[in-house]
Amino acid sequence: MKPRHKRFALIIGALAVIGVAATLVLNAFEENLVFFFTPTQVAAGEAPKNRAFRIGGMVKEGSLQREGVNVRFVVTDTIHDIPVTYTGILPDLFREGKGVVAQGKLDDVGTTPNFKASEVLAKHDENYMPPEAQQALDKAAVEKASKTLK
Repeated sequence: MKPRHKRFALIIGALAVIGVAATLVLNAFEENLVFFFTPTQVAAGEAPKNRAFRIGGMVKEGSLQREGVNVRFVVTDTIHDIPVTYTGILPDLFREGKGVVAQGKLDDVGTTPNFKASEVLAKHDENYMPPEAQQALDKAAVEKASKTLK
């Protein structure tokens, strides 16, 4: 084989290795990508059915139910409510009426969307709320105000 052909084969081989590596990296990135949705978006069916995502809003007052390590609560954006089930220990700062972000999947049991959380994140001080959750609550407040004016 001529040196020119060897060089060409080496270049083709290197491009193939780079292509395979890029495909593996992008595939891993896509599998670990987690999107944020509000309760209104989940109720509208915008959230993925068979994929993990995050839901954020406020923990509805009076909705927290504990049965050992099994916890049920409702996440609201003041327009729609989504029931959440979680098995595990909640963060110390988790409270009713405070901001929360839960990561997990929708449970297809029944007609009402139920969110089965694998992780629950609470705000870390009295002034902090995840930006996505704050924007969702602000948007919901504007929509609610516009509905009451009509």
